[in-house]
Amino acid sequence: MTQDLAEIAKEKGIRYFMISYTDLFGAQRAKLVPAAAIADMQRDGAGFAGFATWLDMTPAHPDLFAVPDASAVVQLPWKKDVAWVAADCVMEEQHVEQAPRVVLKNVMANAAKEGLYVKTGVEAEFFLIDADGNAISDAKDNAAKPCYDQQALMRRYDVIAEICDYMLELGWGPYQNDHEDANGQFEMNWNFDDCLVTADRHSFFKFMVKSVAEKHGLRATFMPKPFPGLTGSGCHAHISVWDEAGKTNMFYDAKDEMGLSAQGYHFLGGIMKHAEALAAITNPTVNSYKRINAPRTVSGATWSPNTVTWTGNNRTHMVRVPGKGRFELRLPDGAANPYLLQAVIIAAGLGGIHTKAHPGKRYDIDMYQMGHTVKGAPKLPLNLLDALRSFDKDKGLKAALGNAFSSSYLKLKHQEWNSYAQHFTQWEREHTLDV
Repeated sequence: MTQDLAEIAKEKGIRYFMISYTDLFGAQRAKLVPAAAIADMQRDGAGFAGFATWLDMTPAHPDLFAVPDASAVVQLPWKKDVAWVAADCVMEEQHVEQAPRVVLKNVMANAAKEGLYVKTGVEAEFFLIDADGNAISDAKDNAAKPCYDQQALMRRYDVIAEICDYMLELGWGPYQNDHEDANGQFEMNWNFDDCLVTADRHSFFKFMVKSVAEKHGLRATFMPKPFPGLTGSGCHAHISVWDEAGKTNMFYDAKDEMGLSAQGYHFLGGIMKHAEALAAITNPTVNSYKRINAPRTVSGATWSPNTVTWTGNNRTHMVRVPGKGRFELRLPDGAANPYLLQAVIIAAGLGGIHTKAHPGKRYDIDMYQMGHTVKGAPKLPLNLLDALRSFDKDKGLKAALGNAFSSSYLKLKHQEWNSYAQHFTQWEREHTLDV
């Protein structure tokens, strides 16, 4: 039964609802709606001009309506008279096929037809930087190997603990917080769940982290590679597939060396097969390729893949299998759209199941030291344009995500690349002024 947002408002003292949707570039768009008007909005949606956001529309398009999903409502722990609620985009009484949350729900529905329900967790890394965005916020955080730095973590205790307290209050099951491998970088982990729940929470997490950072006079960024020489921000995804009841892990096989079932290997095979195209979604910005194709960082390793390989419990590959019945995709970065990230993983994995794809040879080597010995494994794209071209060639993946979405995404992302290509940089002046 659908929850009544007006009743929720009365019960919890909510004065305003933020009806929020995420556009193709991952930007969150919202309208602030008084509780007195939420009943109409729950029925009809809040109106937006789609062209004014990163959607493939023109000013002539009809109104886009963001219809709130009451099951995804979150009362802001730091401002309890406001609630955030994820919404699905509708136009002329039809779901907008290019809208990321709609894309994910469509892919999930295709998986459900086959009795497959994907559960995921994400590790969303971020930097806490100065309000002007030019440097990390803690000048004392300057160790060559800063990962798990106890002192640096505690100097940002007020920010990290406040966010973790909120996740505890919301029932997300947070279980650890740490200083990551770059100076000024942090990661906070919460329990895995149904992929739509994870996507909604991921979306809200980014909003929450930025809001709390601002409250403390800082700025949080999920930019993949904000500082040269420092490890970039990943968004590793842990993936398993379950039965409808959520009780049986369909990926688990106790007799297998890696603990994966045949279906698990086929799903992984789909990820490997589509990896080069996958990058256009999991690594969606120009800056993303500064992370996955980076030289060695100050700490000694990038912790990012550059080749399409998989392994056991080894962090130097694109995919690792850290435990039985699941695997970790280490390709995505902090810029990944929370909904498209989940959608493309499912789409690629389902394709692998349908074709009984084999993931290829397992490599147990240190890819940072011995990667040159791997012959035949595809390299990940060197830049966003290469990734977009790979995605465009992958007709199966495009169809699985929806051709309407894929066409719109490619169109806007090519425009973004062209805008970048037209930009003149200081590097050009320094290296080619006198040629």
